[in-house]
Amino acid sequence: MMQFFKETKIDFIGKRKTAFVISILIIFIGIVFMFISGLRYSIDFTGGLSLELDMSPNSDNGSTVSIEDIRSVLMEEGIADAEIQELHDMDKRRLILIKTKVIGEEENKTGFTKGDQIVNILKTFFPDNYDPETFVRQQEEVGPRIGEELKSKAILAIFWALLGIIIYIWWRFEFTFGIAAIAALVHDILITIGIFAIFSKEISLPVVAALLTIVGYSLNDTIVVFDRIREDIKKFRRLSYAEIINFSINETLSRTIITSLTTFIVVLCLYIFGGTVINDFAFALLIGVIVGTYSSIFIASPILVGYFSKRAARRKRR
Repeated sequence: MMQFFKETKIDFIGKRKTAFVISILIIFIGIVFMFISGLRYSIDFTGGLSLELDMSPNSDNGSTVSIEDIRSVLMEEGIADAEIQELHDMDKRRLILIKTKVIGEEENKTGFTKGDQIVNILKTFFPDNYDPETFVRQQEEVGPRIGEELKSKAILAIFWALLGIIIYIWWRFEFTFGIAAIAALVHDILITIGIFAIFSKEISLPVVAALLTIVGYSLNDTIVVFDRIREDIKKFRRLSYAEIINFSINETLSRTIITSLTTFIVVLCLYIFGGTVINDFAFALLIGVIVGTYSSIFIASPILVGYFSKRAARRKRR
């Protein structure tokens, strides 16, 4: 097998207190941002309308419409809650994303949906940027009840995933290994969500999918380290648990770095070139690859050191 590092002797366990402090600090900052500004949920969870529009000029003499102009026009026409942002496009098209809440059935009195109202308003005020064939690129609408249901199902999906993981690792290793793995996974999810809160990014269904992917990725890396720890505990009975686990981490370090680096490069390309639709999904995965690799080494493994050391001390007292 290709080796990125050969016979490393890094004292990872000796640095565990510093790692714990760093993790607690990042998680704390994320939680503070969650309380101050809250998490931004997409219309997948809150209910609302999402419109992706192509407002490129129809001719060479046409002007580019600014975000401020669009917002001003919509506010004048009574749509004041719209979130408007520009999307990046490889073909240099002027793409605009508009998100707004849908208020019950009031909009049906006019005979038009809210999406129709927005399209008609922009068509009227910016005729040089309206092409009936390409103007509406994508339109989604989610009711608030469906949004709440999706939110609860997303939380349940993560809960059952974590429960299944602890049962699997308990069966394959022992219960303590499962607790250590779950602690690392909760650490990864909290940091990822915290960074989303810090950067005010939206939590959407693709982001939930990314969180579940992070759980699987981080668990895979943790199990590789755990498997080597289990083998080395049987092999090196005269060494302390800290020495054995440190040795096991160094043994698997090359494999960990190669796997993480290749995954990181692929996800980074996805983030840069994948477009706005999957931007948040790729961003969550980028954080997850980094944090998942870190937690396997500095969170899950040190927890085992603490447990095994205390168990050995109890046996000596007997």
